[in-house]
Formats: sequence, structure tokens, C-alpha cells
Amino acid sequence: MANNIDKVRVLLVGDSGVGKTCLTHLIAQNEPLTHPGWTVGCNIEVKLHEYKEGTPQQQPYFIELFDVGGSISHRNTRSVFYNAIHGIILVHDLTNRKSQENLREWLYEILNKDGKDIKSGSGENTFDPEQFLGSTHLSILVIGAKLDLLDEKRQPKTLQKTGGIEQCGAEEIWLNCRDSRSFAAGTTDAVKLARFFDRVIEKKGVIRDIAGAPNDRRKHTTNAIYSNTEGAASRFTTQMR
Repeated sequence: MANNIDKVRVLLVGDSGVGKTCLTHLIAQNEPLTHPGWTVGCNIEVKLHEYKEGTPQQQPYFIELFDVGGSISHRNTRSVFYNAIHGIILVHDLTNRKSQENLREWLYEILNKDGKDIKSGSGENTFDPEQFLGSTHLSILVIGAKLDLLDEKRQPKTLQKTGGIEQCGAEEIWLNCRDSRSFAAGTTDAVKLARFFDRVIEKKGVIRDIAGAPNDRRKHTTNAIYSNTEGAASRFTTQMR
């Protein structure tokens, strides 16, 4: 049964210390990570997502979440993790405006992995969404973490959205990764996340028509299935040398 389940790969990038590892764990395990550490290389977790849940087209997919370390010292070597990806989650710290501004640089780093002539425009403080859309078909989601650390003078309604990136069709979520209810079923943020995963799957172009397929195909757990798929565990860490 596991061999019949397709998978997509989603990259999580952002400055070091913004909360990517906590976010990855929250998405995959539906629970907070109590003792997060610094990611060296890439930390990978897997989530079982139901594409088009509640419709005749519902189908399970594995979402491979690649949490890439944000250390500047690994900038020239982490591009190895940018291959064969289908979506990007850009993560920033809501208490650190610079981490938000740097998201555009992360986008360009990913797009330039093959030496494409894509300029960041960082010195001109410009962002060309048409240029981005013409260079990739990747879906993007922006997540602002550490919402619980904002003081009363900097409530979400006073913060600015990530300039330019939302013009590429990216939605934005603000959350507290230490709150297990952040992606509770039926919440706005859970709907946004599910919608993003659906877009990632659709853009990969691997959707099969399974209308009328028996529901018992989808009665399984992520760990039980993925542990037998390609000999991989549901979570592991790749160390950069």
C-alpha cells in the first residue's frame, strides 16, 4: 500500500534561529518540540496529508519537509538540498524584522542554485514577482514564527506583510510554534496550510483520478507506512561536511 502513495518535497528556509525546526516538528507531529536544537545540514520530517480532503478526489500524499539550516557558513554548500523540490515555506521571526527582509534573499538563493540569471535587487530594495513567476512553478507559503514573543506595542495588526512575495501568490501565517493548537483542525491557519499543500501537489502534476476509490485505502498512520517506504525512517538528519 505504501508504494502507491505519492510524495512531494517542501523546503523550509529562513535565517538561523527563526524557528524552522520547531515549525517542521509542529507540522509533521501536531505537537510542539520541547527541546529544539540547531540544525546542521538538513533535518527531515514527513507528514501524511490528505489532498482535497472531504471530496471525491481525496488522496493521501507524503509531504517531505526539508528543514535546511540557516547558518551563513553553509551558504555555499546547502544548495544540494534545493533539488527536486515542489514547494517552499519561507520562515521568519516576527520579533526580528531583518529575518523577514531576508526572505527575498532566500528565494533568490534557491532560484540561483543552477546559476540562473536571477538578480535579487537587494541593493535597490526591489522585487519583481513576474520575474520570479517566470522562473519557477513552485508554490510558496510565508510563516512568521514566535508570535507569543511580540510585546503589546507590536501586535500582528501593526506588522507589515512580507513585501512583494505575496504578489507571487503566497499566503502568510503568523503563529506560536509552542502552541499545539496552532494548526488545530478547522482553524484559519490549518486551512491555509492544507491549501498550500494541495497547490504543491497540483503543481507537481501527479494527481490521479481516484473518484470512487474505497475509503479504507486512507485508513493508516504516517509512521507505519513511511517506515517501510524506500527503507527510510520518518525522521532523520543529514549532516553537512
